[in-house]
Amino acid sequence: MGIFNKIKEKAFSEFIDIIEWTDDTSDTMIWRFPRYNAEIKNGAQLTVRETQVAVLVNEGQFADIYQPGRYELTTNNMPILTTIKGWKYGFNSPFKVDVYFVNTKQFLNLRWGTANPIMMRDPEFGPIRMRAFGSYCFKIEPDPTKFIRNVAGTDGNFTTEGITEQLRNFIITKFTDYLGESKIAALDLAANLNEFSQGLFTSLKNDFSELGIEITKFLVENISLPEEVEKALDRRTSMGVIGNMTAYTQMQFADSLKDAANNPAGGGNLAGDAMGAGIGLAMAGQMAGQMMNPQAGQFQGGQQPPMQGTPLPMPPQITYHVAIGGVQQGPFQLPQIQQMIQQGQITPDTLVWTAGMPAWAAANTIPALTQLFGAVPPPL
Repeated sequence: MGIFNKIKEKAFSEFIDIIEWTDDTSDTMIWRFPRYNAEIKNGAQLTVRETQVAVLVNEGQFADIYQPGRYELTTNNMPILTTIKGWKYGFNSPFKVDVYFVNTKQFLNLRWGTANPIMMRDPEFGPIRMRAFGSYCFKIEPDPTKFIRNVAGTDGNFTTEGITEQLRNFIITKFTDYLGESKIAALDLAANLNEFSQGLFTSLKNDFSELGIEITKFLVENISLPEEVEKALDRRTSMGVIGNMTAYTQMQFADSLKDAANNPAGGGNLAGDAMGAGIGLAMAGQMAGQMMNPQAGQFQGGQQPPMQGTPLPMPPQITYHVAIGGVQQGPFQLPQIQQMIQQGQITPDTLVWTAGMPAWAAANTIPALTQLFGAVPPPL
């Protein structure tokens, strides 16, 4: 290649004659054509693809805006820039100008959520904390100059990350205000998510428009209660499912006795559990026996005969103190005494005592305990 051709190639490389942007990202909102120190030639080709708008900016001043299509940059289709530059018709000199490509597509599934719980007063639970999250969609308004001026500025590669934090602040402020003014009970919020979404969508339009952005979709996906409140609700629901507590306690007591019978090795603990359930059943029966007199409207003497269909309370369980190795232990209930006999800790001569006895006595002299020794096989 001759020296003349090299000089000619270098001179042409300093000028830009094809201007376009192929977007290979999903979050770029504005991209500035990398002109650097090169100049745009008169008659350069500008290609604006679908979901794009091209904006010419001359020394910080907005000039011509191009919708999707293919353009040859001349004085015929650059009227504003021609006026700014003071060009005459048919100019041939190259020029320098910033070309911004604006992405006009919808940006989908942007997430929002409450960083901290929102305090509110619920008509049923009182003061509680609540969290919420959801999603929204937006796009740049048809006139992109507002967005460039108010948000992007001179950033040559502006993405959604640069604006989502501010948008999230708008959303949380509006959501908190809307939630407090709605006066909807916490248990009814799930049935009003669509109404919340539509109301906030309308309320956020002006805030987004101030930045040159058009909100296209807004969703409140979940409003949740604190974990402690959810656990309390679960307990309340369980109680509602159980219904009759007396019948439930009887069922638990019967199941405990059945487990003890099927598992002799662990019978001591299970028997103790069953006895505890029996005490609970007795207490439930006593509570049922203290129902109000429907005629007098008050308790009579603190006790009232059981209502028809209510089971009688179980008698109190007798407990025994045991002298083992010269040390007083207990008190123990009968199922525990039986297990200690089976394990050899209590023999017929072991001294025992219970309320009402004048003094300690051998276990085999007490009728209630004698039958327990009969159920234990003699040593081999």
